[in-house]
Amino acid sequence: MKETNHNTPLAARPRRKRRIVRLCLAVPVLAYAVFVVRRPLMMSAPMCMTGQWQGCLGTFNGVVLMTLITLPLAALTVCALAYRRRAAGAARAWRTSLAEVGLVHGTVPFLWLTLMPGGAAGTAPARVSLVPLRDLVTMGALGIVGNLLVFAALGFFAPMRFAAVASVPRVLALGAGCSVLVETAQYVLRLDRVSSVDDVLVNASGAVLAALASRRRWRTAAREPSDQRRPVPAPAG
Repeated sequence: MKETNHNTPLAARPRRKRRIVRLCLAVPVLAYAVFVVRRPLMMSAPMCMTGQWQGCLGTFNGVVLMTLITLPLAALTVCALAYRRRAAGAARAWRTSLAEVGLVHGTVPFLWLTLMPGGAAGTAPARVSLVPLRDLVTMGALGIVGNLLVFAALGFFAPMRFAAVASVPRVLALGAGCSVLVETAQYVLRLDRVSSVDDVLVNASGAVLAALASRRRWRTAAREPSDQRRPVPAPAG
């Protein structure tokens, strides 16, 4: 008589409980954040709803509002990609799809804000600050948090999706390289912004911190390709 193995279901229960607890904690935190910023977001809502894109996507509040509005569309995209992958027999379909959509949806709005031109764009001379930590003092808490979030989604999701960057040094190099490209674009396009080495340092640090937060998930991704097909069981002889 074979002995029934109950270890797998019992081991899965604590993980399921932790996920439920995290979800229950994330929902009120997100709701509170939306409640705090509801007034500035509603200021740009009329322009966004009436298609006045210059006033909507040309302001910080408008970009944040559109990012929140498109969250359901991002969730539907995750579902569509995951079901398509599962139908094709790919392993870890949900995690891969979530990583792809989260990377794009969490990075593009911050890039848009970073490359948004200032009031004297095109006329003000390009400015560069290459002294480390000199501009960090003048950023303020809000500026530092904003710079940490620019490539946070990249650092969080890229190692989950691409095994080639599933290490802290590679995420650091990826975040720093992307930040250098952004600062170079600000300088070349003369967007009335200061291209600062401190922005690169903080952007790369944000990517690394986000990568460390998802490390338990992307360490397994480094050991197996994300789109590998599930093994087909051999027919019974």
